[in-house]
Amino acid sequence: MTADLHYASITELGELYRRKALKPSEVTQASLDRIAQLDKRFNAYATVLAERAMRQAKQCDDELAKGISRGPLHGVPIGLKDLCYTSFAPSAGGTTIHKEFVPSFNATIVDRLERGGAVALGKLKMTEGAYTSHHPDDAAPLNPWNVDYWVGSSSTGSGVATSAGLCYGSIGSDTGGSIRFPSATCGLTGIKPTWGRVSRYGVFPLADSLDHVGPMCRSAADAAAMLGVIAGSDPNDPTALRAPVPNYLAQINDGIRGLRIGVDRRYTQDGIDPQVVAALREAERVLADLGATIREVTFPDYATLVSQWIPMCSVETAEAHLATYPSRKAEYGPDLAQLIEQGHATTGVEIAAIHHERLKFTGALAALFEEIDLLLVPTMPVPIPTLTRMSEYGADPNVLLNILRFTAPFDFSGSPTITLPMGMAADAMPLSLQLVGPHLSEHVLARAGQAYQSVTDWHTRRPPIG
Repeated sequence: MTADLHYASITELGELYRRKALKPSEVTQASLDRIAQLDKRFNAYATVLAERAMRQAKQCDDELAKGISRGPLHGVPIGLKDLCYTSFAPSAGGTTIHKEFVPSFNATIVDRLERGGAVALGKLKMTEGAYTSHHPDDAAPLNPWNVDYWVGSSSTGSGVATSAGLCYGSIGSDTGGSIRFPSATCGLTGIKPTWGRVSRYGVFPLADSLDHVGPMCRSAADAAAMLGVIAGSDPNDPTALRAPVPNYLAQINDGIRGLRIGVDRRYTQDGIDPQVVAALREAERVLADLGATIREVTFPDYATLVSQWIPMCSVETAEAHLATYPSRKAEYGPDLAQLIEQGHATTGVEIAAIHHERLKFTGALAALFEEIDLLLVPTMPVPIPTLTRMSEYGADPNVLLNILRFTAPFDFSGSPTITLPMGMAADAMPLSLQLVGPHLSEHVLARAGQAYQSVTDWHTRRPPIG
């Protein structure tokens, strides 16, 4: 086995299996050994399922030896965000209230991954209830690029484990940016699908009308492979979209010649850190060189809607926690408790105003996508902040709203996005862009991500941990 096997792509693993150069059990054991070696430093895993993972992997060995293939994830070790219900492991959702909760059934996405042959290494840590911070009693995951820097929220363990080579891909969820922030801070590629493209059955909610579930990986092709396994309609989730799921890998190498990519320079440059702006301009140049047509556009008014994300989230979170809040209020961390309190205090009239603003923005964005195929924006307005800086930001609600500038609008609209590494800041931390598309354009986003990554190497950069 090569020394850097832990950073192989999902597609590379599949080829090694086909050539019988490696077995899933060998790769899984190497992953478990790496977790044992490194995760004491990075705290990515809430639960490691070593024995179960090895049983799964040996079954994959046997199936592949017989010529049975379940698809691109067959024998691939992955991690599950701890808000995914699992009947074989606790599903705490980042809380202490549910730390012993073992559901009687699996989330739909868990069953789909396992039917696709994926090997579940364990459950990955996350912020409490998928909001902004970890419960005070839970050691937060640390960024493998530099432990003094923010790792994002809420799919923290997913970002850390995938970046550090402690799994080959992971599940994240995104209500205000929780696939995209950890992907950005950890140098990953994440797909936030169209709302409803992936079932949320058996997934702890933060705010149901804003929640999205999707893959976090190290390349666009890997994310496309995972998405193809977990996407699709679900009789247990009536909000899951019934549209057929395409083979996202089938045309991923077809390039982007003629694709219309919109850029609103005021939206993406005013008040944005110069390092982010420079990297985004370079990414624009690369996309144009690949044959895309860059069109200047005007992004719909978004500031009011972003300012309404916290109240909207608060009401839905309060509803999701009715069974345990306020009856077990003392067991909640301060940030999630404050959010729920705000939800209880928010009026129906206020929510109606947010709903109407959301409808207007979503309609205006749909109209914009009649003129373009994709939109190019940063993931964050600033390079990755240090933990010290983030703690200083905590006292200023305007800072959170600024960070949400490029993420929350697309949770409100349910639009799919792909997050891609686009450079390195002066402090040697990753920079990140997003491509945003109309509903159900994940195949186009994957193709654009693959094209960009075929001529850049930012997604191949690794944290300095060996």
